[in-house]
Amino acid sequence: MEIHQLRYFVAVADEGSFSRAAAKVRVAQPSLSQQIRKLEAEVGQPLFDRLPRSVVLTEAGRCLIDYARQILASIGDARRCVDELKGEVAGKVAVGAIPTIAPYVLPELVVTFQKHYPDVILEIVEDVTDGITRRIEAGELDVALASTCRPSPTLRRESVATEPLLALVPEKNPLAKKDLVEFDDLKSQRFLLLHEMHCLSQQVNHLLESRRLRPEIALAGSQLSTIANMVAASIGISIVPQMMVKHHATPGCVSLPFAPPVPERELNLLYNPLRFQSKAAAAFREEAA
Repeated sequence: MEIHQLRYFVAVADEGSFSRAAAKVRVAQPSLSQQIRKLEAEVGQPLFDRLPRSVVLTEAGRCLIDYARQILASIGDARRCVDELKGEVAGKVAVGAIPTIAPYVLPELVVTFQKHYPDVILEIVEDVTDGITRRIEAGELDVALASTCRPSPTLRRESVATEPLLALVPEKNPLAKKDLVEFDDLKSQRFLLLHEMHCLSQQVNHLLESRRLRPEIALAGSQLSTIANMVAASIGISIVPQMMVKHHATPGCVSLPFAPPVPERELNLLYNPLRFQSKAAAAFREEAA
């Protein structure tokens, strides 16, 4: 097995497409396809089922994929370890963030970091929590910003801050006149939430369930900006992080703090303690903290 074959194999598995994988690794698709065929010939089994509109891993492919990720991550660790001997804070740092944090935290953080460390190249990946944690554990990301995550020996969490969650209501809604909102005030409201794959949606659902609220869910969206615009159109209300309101005020919406106890969410730095941490990655963690 060749390293580039494993890299192509992982790319196809991640993208579900030979053409997208070729674009991702910046190689011509015929060349990528040929290398995958050679890898399949070496293992003696097909690694992908070629479907009309996608490719999916076969049983053999599912068996190989975790080992391929580990091998590529270890090679990356070895390269970074050797680079450290130069004594410079340089190289690449792969940074992940969930969609409910990335647009509000990363722009300022990246600008500040690059002023301090101009020789470091940042590679930014935005993904939901499950994708972020998988990439951290596989060594594809050096560090990530997230909220909640499942415990794991290959995942270390460092708390950065907590922030309050706010009620977001249409400006013509009677609730908009209140100074503080109680959860009981929300019983008759229609809710607009993110899709359940987002950890914020899971957190909000847990809050509502803990207060025995089972509101009508009018929309499960993929972006907070979409949710906010729907709130402005009086389709429903939502519960959103404070950082969203601070960075992107939406005309037609009013944000309201909750009466104590105030619901909050954590902001955490995630990294894999079993992977080599470069000086550049450590510097980014320090900057983010």
